[in-house]
Amino acid sequence: MATVEEKPARAAKARLISGPGILLVWLYGVMVVGAVSRSVYQIATDFDRAPLAYSLSAVAGVVYGFITYSLVRGGERARRAALVCCAAELVGVLTVGTWTLVEPSAFPDATVWSDYGMGYVFIPVLLPLSALYWLRKARRQAPAAA
Repeated sequence: MATVEEKPARAAKARLISGPGILLVWLYGVMVVGAVSRSVYQIATDFDRAPLAYSLSAVAGVVYGFITYSLVRGGERARRAALVCCAAELVGVLTVGTWTLVEPSAFPDATVWSDYGMGYVFIPVLLPLSALYWLRKARRQAPAAA
């Protein structure tokens, strides 16, 4: 049974938002607000114009939200869930980014992931790469800290 002094230490070890993780949470939080607000407005006002693009932006917002939640929650299970979501996010960014370049007529309006996130200063492609690196590093550090 853990003593009162050991519980905070164990909780601190499981945190994913220390160091660079704080920046990741902040950036993912900004992306949640940007993607969700953009997609809600576009879906509510002009869905018939580009349903695929607007739906993909909504999906991006949900993915960003789940990753943000997982990073804040912390722990090994949340780390693994965030790792899977970041990998899926990267696949989505690369797929949609390539699709928008190869077949631009399929996207009459841009998505968050269009042109690899060019409209968002390429943050959508850089963020999952950074998060994957951080989450893998957090895994390697966890056993050493225990």
